[in-house]
Formats: sequence, structure tokens, C-alpha cells
Amino acid sequence: MYQLVIVDDEKNIAEGISNLFPWNEIGFEVTCFQEARAALRHISEHGTDVLMSDIEMPDMDGMQLCEQVLAVNPEIKIIFISSYQNYEYFRCAIRNGVVDYLLKPLKGTDLINCFKKIKEELDKKYAVTEEKPETYYEQIIRSVKEYIKENYNEASLEEAAVLVNLSPGYLSKLFKEKCGRGFAEYLMKTRMEKACELLGDIHYKSYDIAYYIGYDNPKNFSRAFKAYYGMTPKEYRNGKNIAD
Repeated sequence: MYQLVIVDDEKNIAEGISNLFPWNEIGFEVTCFQEARAALRHISEHGTDVLMSDIEMPDMDGMQLCEQVLAVNPEIKIIFISSYQNYEYFRCAIRNGVVDYLLKPLKGTDLINCFKKIKEELDKKYAVTEEKPETYYEQIIRSVKEYIKENYNEASLEEAAVLVNLSPGYLSKLFKEKCGRGFAEYLMKTRMEKACELLGDIHYKSYDIAYYIGYDNPKNFSRAFKAYYGMTPKEYRNGKNIAD
């Protein structure tokens, strides 16, 4: 949610803008003030993404507030709201790069159009993109990867296929197509990475690690590890200890 500060010395206008417009739905969290100086203190302490301010106010006018806010952070987006089409106000708005100048009474369509544009600019600035929902196939692949991660010591293609309601043959083909490697290759990768993690802890014996990651015979684990990494588990452990 982006932060929006609204300032208007007329209570009914300030609260009306704050409460009657669906700010949350368009991505903004609102803080409302009736005094410009109080708004300035808040912005100085907490910051904001957008300031929407009336111009004619008793304690500090909107133009002065705008200039001081931009001195705090020149990237804050400013919107003036006013009952007057005043040339000097327009000049000030242009000089300070104000995003928009909206006339009271404010129209809902004007606010929507103004803040839609601002949100697009902020999203672009912060590289915000809307998350796309997972496709059917993406859900399947994610489920299978999670299954392997949690059951790498006894995972099988047949069990994974039952989990996602597909035939083993079709799942095997789909997994390789989407992941660039087959189920067995991905399972091996997961087991070997776990083996490396455990070899980093000298409390684990090589034969313990073999059983832990799914090998009944420590020799088979040693051969598989060497075929995968080009060194035995012992050589890997000794090399890691030297490096550490």
C-alpha cells in the first residue's frame, strides 16, 4: 500500500475525501490532517508517497507546504485541491512539478483518473508487478518439487504421480519439459545437495548420511556422489574443512 497524506482545514472536506473514497481498493493508505504544519511534521517523521493538499489554509498555505515537503523529499507526488482557478496557484503548481490541480467539489472520476496515473508511476518506480496466478501445470510442478524436497530419501515417480493424479509416464514427460531435467535427475540433485550440507557437519558419518538421503548401501552413495561431483564424500569433506 502506498501512503497518502490529505490536508484540508475544512473538517467535513478532509474527512469526506478520506472516508468516502475507496482508497484501499486502489492501493493507498490515507492519513488525514486539518493543519498543514501537523501534516508537515508527520511527513518529516514518517514520509509519504503522495500529498494532496488544499491551498488556502490559515496556519500555512498549500504552496508553502508543498515547497517544504519537497525539501524533505523531492520525489513525493503533490496534488493541489482548491475552489479557485487562480493564476498564481497554477504557476506554483507548475514550478513545483505538481501532478494535478483538482477543483472542488471533487469528482470521483477525477480522483480515480489522477490516482490511477500516480499508482502506475509508483509501481514502475518500485518495479511492482501484479502476480499472475499459477497455471495448472505450474501447480503440478510446484507440488512435485515440494514432495521431493520433503521426501528425498524415499521419493519415487510413482508416488509423485499419485499425488498429482497423473500417470507416471505423463508426469515424467511433463516434469522434464517444464524443468529441463527428469524426475530422477531432480531427485538426485536434491539428494546430493543435502549430502553436501550434511558433510559440512563433522558429527555426521558418511554411512549415516548415505542412509539419511535414501541409500541402503554406503558404497552406492559414495559412487553416486563421486559420479555427480567428481570426488568422494571424504574428499569433499576434507576439502571443505581445509577451505574453512
